[in-house]
Amino acid sequence: MATGVPSSARSWLNRGGIDGSVGTAMAVSRLELNLVRLLCRCETLAAEKRDPSEWRLEKYVAALEEMLQALKEQSSKPAPEMLNEYSRKVDFLKGMLEAEKLSSSSEKALANQFLAPGRTPTTTKERVPATKTVHLQTRARYTGEMRSELLGTESSPTSGSGDIRKRTGLGADEKQSAAELDAVLQHHHSVQEKLAEEMLSLARSLKNNTLAAQNVIKQDNQTLSHSLKMADQNFEKLKTESERLEQHAKKSVNWLLWIVLIFVCFIFISMILFIRIFPKLK
Repeated sequence: MATGVPSSARSWLNRGGIDGSVGTAMAVSRLELNLVRLLCRCETLAAEKRDPSEWRLEKYVAALEEMLQALKEQSSKPAPEMLNEYSRKVDFLKGMLEAEKLSSSSEKALANQFLAPGRTPTTTKERVPATKTVHLQTRARYTGEMRSELLGTESSPTSGSGDIRKRTGLGADEKQSAAELDAVLQHHHSVQEKLAEEMLSLARSLKNNTLAAQNVIKQDNQTLSHSLKMADQNFEKLKTESERLEQHAKKSVNWLLWIVLIFVCFIFISMILFIRIFPKLK
């Protein structure tokens, strides 16, 4: 047994708890068997209607947390799926107790929506997980409390004459409350319709903007394609002109070379003739 378990929970476990509804103890350890028994007891207490001063369930849940932590640290601990299921149920019970401590019914209902009950029954006698049943019961209770707060039908300690006046005027109060509830529902309905119209208008505006942007992008793509085509044509023309210029440059160099060769040959022949015609002076 894990340390720190309250004496009431310890004495209840020592008496056998649910008396064999868990199964044979050969398949599980002593700590796991006690945890399952105490978990069944907590689920039973959670399903019952309790006084605000009831303290046993909170102590039992604290003992469950300690036992679960000790079970996780054991060498012969159960499968990870079972540990996850135990943790899920313990967290559900803990969250349920925290939700009951909230002030308003709306906060309780909102906190109850985020609770995740167990997925599998704790014992073989259960067809539906007890935590799931408790979750549905608390949801229905908080919904009823919210409706009572909305209709203003909460009971309050008054004198006998006041109770008589309340009973005599109950029909009128109920009619007025029903009318107010209808007005509130009608207001919410109109607000929802207005929001739907605004969303539809925004969707249309977004569609129009998307189509306009699509047309602009399409035109830009066409302009870019035309520019690329013109650039390719200009590149081809430039390449052709470059080849022609290169050929022309080669031709100019050849003519100049021939002219220089001819000029050199002419000079050479002229020098020979000059030497032949004018011999050396003696």
